[in-house]
Amino acid sequence: MNYLMVFVGGGIGSVMRFGVGKVFSKYFTQFPLSTLISNLAACLIFAIAIYYGSKELKNEWITPFLIVGLCGGFSTFSTFSFENFQLFHQGNYTLLLLNILISIIPGILCFYLVSDKL
Repeated sequence: MNYLMVFVGGGIGSVMRFGVGKVFSKYFTQFPLSTLISNLAACLIFAIAIYYGSKELKNEWITPFLIVGLCGGFSTFSTFSFENFQLFHQGNYTLLLLNILISIIPGILCFYLVSDKL
């Protein structure tokens, strides 16, 4: 059953990623906004799923469906890395640094905000 949950969640996450890419890539050609949105949204979903999955829901489908499947299909580290390489190769160091900073720091912040450390 877990494999089915990963499969379904991954399919949904991949379609979500494709949709975000289609919407934002035609409006933002210089900056990889669609990857940023997908990765940060996946971090937030992941953080909420871990927090509520372990504290409130206690459901066995949280990890395979939401975390591994949906978040795995929705986020993309390989695209993030490739787009940063492209910015580097183009000599666009300001956007490169900006993309790295606003992708990683808010991603970590998503986990902090939903943790019980507040």
